[in-house]
Amino acid sequence: MSGHKMVQRLPPLPTIKDILRLYNLRAMKQLSQNFIMESRITDKIAKVAGDISGGHVCEVGPGPGNITRSIINRNPKSILLVEKDRRFLPPLEMLAEAAPCPVKIVVGDILTVNMESLFPQEEAKVWTDSPPNIHLIGNLPFNVATPLIIRWLRCISEKSSAWKMGRVRMTLTFQKEVAERMVAPILTKERCRLSVMAQNWCHIEHRFNIPGKAFVPKPDVDVGVVHFVPLVTPLIELPFELVEKVARCMFSFRQKHCIKCFANLFPKATRDSYVRRLLEDAEIPYDMRSFQLTMPEIRRVCFAYQRILDETPILNKYNYRKHLDADMDSILEDEERGVVSL
Repeated sequence: MSGHKMVQRLPPLPTIKDILRLYNLRAMKQLSQNFIMESRITDKIAKVAGDISGGHVCEVGPGPGNITRSIINRNPKSILLVEKDRRFLPPLEMLAEAAPCPVKIVVGDILTVNMESLFPQEEAKVWTDSPPNIHLIGNLPFNVATPLIIRWLRCISEKSSAWKMGRVRMTLTFQKEVAERMVAPILTKERCRLSVMAQNWCHIEHRFNIPGKAFVPKPDVDVGVVHFVPLVTPLIELPFELVEKVARCMFSFRQKHCIKCFANLFPKATRDSYVRRLLEDAEIPYDMRSFQLTMPEIRRVCFAYQRILDETPILNKYNYRKHLDADMDSILEDEERGVVSL
């Protein structure tokens, strides 16, 4: 069935503006809600997701159903809507009744929803195969977007949740500045921990920007639409926690030499000797800065750090953000007394 015929099967529906008036719906500032009012833009977002015809789509935070309509018009086999705000249930239920494909609504917080069993198991693919016809799409609230993509990158690294089904693709919105950080190359001011984490596990494209004036209410920033395809093999094949810890320390003092940044991986008493060994093993000059390091160079640092941890596992317990300049003995003593949660 063509997408055109599907649209013809939909009964006439109120416009999104009429829906908001009909149900007296307003965006809630505390939930960072902003609605896209132009179908031209929602159609463009759905198009960025690729060929979803005959596929299974999970839309995150559909609100009154703006993007949902554009998704329906691209002929998916099923749609799953995950919405936290119960105020939107009436318009979403109306849309579900009108849709020519099954639409299931899940009321819940996407930060806690496990998507492992939400898709048909027969759609699962081996990780090394092409991505399954399963898609995550969402106009994310600003206060959720960054924590959510970090959580999903962890799931990708573990091949868990939705990614138990294979290399599930994502099309998501972020503040324009966040979108730019995720794709930022070396030697740019946008390069940061999020750049390293996102690029390590996904091929990322910042496809286009949406001006703030296209949203209701109008946010103070523009919005970027980003498409993610998980990599078959991450650039750094090490546990998520280790790569994130290294990346976080890398950018703890952005303008300082990396010997200062990577020193934060180690307790005060042994810091100088360990960080020099780390950089020598990774063949990284002491005076390089974090935003100058390429992914292969960061990979060498991560593996050098892993070798140090293999030799001295107790160093795994050190966390610069919690322990500051404490020495290892005091950290272990606090742990035994239950004072420090590691």
